[in-house]
Amino acid sequence: MIGIISDIHGNHVALAAVLARLDEMDVSEIICLGDVGGYYCEINECCETLQARKIFTLMGNHDWYLATGESCPRSNSVNVCLDYQRSVISDTNKEWLQSLKPEACINDLNIVHGGWIDPLDEYMVPSTEYFSRHQGRYFASGHTHVPCLWTGDDKAYCNPGSVGQPRDGDPRASFAILNRSGFELHRVEYDIGKIQNKMKMAGFTPYFYENLTIGSRIGGKIDSLEGLI
Repeated sequence: MIGIISDIHGNHVALAAVLARLDEMDVSEIICLGDVGGYYCEINECCETLQARKIFTLMGNHDWYLATGESCPRSNSVNVCLDYQRSVISDTNKEWLQSLKPEACINDLNIVHGGWIDPLDEYMVPSTEYFSRHQGRYFASGHTHVPCLWTGDDKAYCNPGSVGQPRDGDPRASFAILNRSGFELHRVEYDIGKIQNKMKMAGFTPYFYENLTIGSRIGGKIDSLEGLI
């Protein structure tokens, strides 16, 4: 049984809760679909935990921003958070992010951060037409922060949702597992107030973290798969 996590976004409080639940489930391996960085203030703690536990990790678009020094073209709020993370990330952790790849194949599982057209930054919605162009049985990607299960034509797809910033209206951290029966989605509660207080202590205003209470984007927008098309 494999644990699948994604979009941690510097929220180590949520990551610790998810890893504890996966340990209880006795998974044989954990993989991360990227976006270790971005948004919240515990970038070093997240990088160090993933490395210490030897969790196979992909590069996400936020990780790419940190690794290259590029800005996000879509959001000033993202760039404010990235600037903070650039100011605190250790050289070792930055080098680790720079070493990550945005796609991989682990046994029968094809994984990317975004999608199979643009591995870093595609907001993809699964369909028979989409996966007819790609070889394989099991597929998983993150990036949307919206959990999803899809099956069709002997193919199965999973988006585990987001560990650190759920956007589907459920504030609980989200993750998935892959077992002999296929993919399963799971949620776990964590101490949201703890990461919010850490953000406050780091100098952020409530605008950057109050969304965690309702499970939304920064600014309060709740996403759905339909809204991403």
